[in-house]
Amino acid sequence: MRAVDLHTHSTKSDGSFTPTELVEYAVKKGLAAIALSDHDTTEGIDEAFAAAKGTNLEIIPAIEFSTEYEGRDIHILGLYINHHSEHFEEYLQDFRDARDARNQKMCEKLAEHGIDISYEQLCRKYEGSVLTRAHYAAYLLEIGAVKSRNEAFERYIGDHAPCFVPRHKVTPMQAVELILRAGGVPILAHPILYHLSKAKLEQLITDLKAVGLVGIEAIYSTYNSSEERQIRHLADKYNLLISGGSDFHGVNKQKLDLGTGYGHLFVPEDVLDNIKKYRREHGKYKDRIIFSDMDGTLLDDEKNLSPEIHDAILNFTSQGGNFVLSSGRPLASILETRDRLGLALPGTYIISYNGALVYDCENEKPVLERRIPFEYVKKVLETAKECGVHAHTYNKNTIISPADNEELAYYRIHIHMPAIITDDVVAALEEEPFKLLLVHLKEDGKLEDFRKALVQVAKGKLHTFYSSPLYLECCMADASKGNAVRFLCDYLGIDIANSVAAGDAANDISMLEAAGIGVCMVNGTEDTKKAADYITKADNNHNGFLEVLRLATTTN
Repeated sequence: MRAVDLHTHSTKSDGSFTPTELVEYAVKKGLAAIALSDHDTTEGIDEAFAAAKGTNLEIIPAIEFSTEYEGRDIHILGLYINHHSEHFEEYLQDFRDARDARNQKMCEKLAEHGIDISYEQLCRKYEGSVLTRAHYAAYLLEIGAVKSRNEAFERYIGDHAPCFVPRHKVTPMQAVELILRAGGVPILAHPILYHLSKAKLEQLITDLKAVGLVGIEAIYSTYNSSEERQIRHLADKYNLLISGGSDFHGVNKQKLDLGTGYGHLFVPEDVLDNIKKYRREHGKYKDRIIFSDMDGTLLDDEKNLSPEIHDAILNFTSQGGNFVLSSGRPLASILETRDRLGLALPGTYIISYNGALVYDCENEKPVLERRIPFEYVKKVLETAKECGVHAHTYNKNTIISPADNEELAYYRIHIHMPAIITDDVVAALEEEPFKLLLVHLKEDGKLEDFRKALVQVAKGKLHTFYSSPLYLECCMADASKGNAVRFLCDYLGIDIANSVAAGDAANDISMLEAAGIGVCMVNGTEDTKKAADYITKADNNHNGFLEVLRLATTTN
């Protein structure tokens, strides 16, 4: 099992590594995840995300709030915060303004004591950093005003020194509430360091628990085994999750290393797994579900997914939301695309074959099947042959086709599945299939001729619908994306009013009509737009799907 480190700092507060350098070091050390939890700022998080692209390192957006409780400095970690939350950003801006005013006053006091310093000098010296007293101490040491960092604190900037100006602080209870509002997981950081009596510490935990505290830092660089047992006991007593981290600051904390602390620290990956499980079970989107068509909706015309959409889906599912890929494609093709796009996420399902199969990705099993009897497979194939159109069907991972022709080659450009060519399609089938697909590369009316002819032989048992002008789908009469939406909402116990479905083509209409909110992409067909409650402003090539995610996460 790999290690994680859920408490680290960068140059954006008082660490010595830039966010990029921190990510590179974590990758070098083989960590599974790190939380960038700079003091009272989130300014390094986007840089860390960018640096981690293409690696197997998870970046957890985080913050460490400095708060005050009965005259003591108490730190609250917020893991998995939405650092772009408007309310959260407004609070941090107010905090930054107060912090800047405090730093200006400290510089003025130091100047009054004969130190060659100004706020502007300090900002230039530590450009891009959140100024803390560690920066003041380093600056004073560099210019020769003191002989050591300790002297800087004792003579000038310590809590009781003449140039100290108290910071604007929130209470730890307010910090917990802020983190919860930003969708995060509030953690009481390094409680042993506060040197509280047993009764005082339990009172603090009780007060924090009352407003929503979720976890406590029970694994920490400075703890001995007795101290770790003490905090683990409190976690059990107050039903809190375990968290842990090194509190890495680079060279600003000598001999304290990322992931290993002073050499004995190990935070196992299952600590993070438990936090993720909590987020899913208690997340604010646990009663929401999104159904998404793939081609022309979620994916751009090159069959790719933008990083912005991927991250938004990850945020939605990690906070309890269910996400469903809904397509006419075979299951094997959807799974391949899902894995390529990095969407193998908790709480995901697949509607395949236009609703004939509903698949639980997490448990790797079908939860609904609507198969076509062999006798009707034969009728479809015979009618297709009479009408001069191509028809094929599927085994689990294989296309079964009566001919290796231009239509099959066209279909396989994007559906990467092997094909068996045989005169006896039914004999080649391992079990009754979910659908047949009719393909005709000319818009000359032959698909419509087939459709009319099939009505006479199917006797209401089958239905057909277009997924594109060249593709006609054929499934059991009760197999549709709309019925799959109704089934899955009922199966998961989610009010269908809390569902959002998005598509762009005729085979999506039943899904849009069934969902609480039906969304058609602006690049969709006119008939699909008429069936929708909302039409996106941007198309599938310009992140139009972000509008779908906003509807799912903001609509009551």
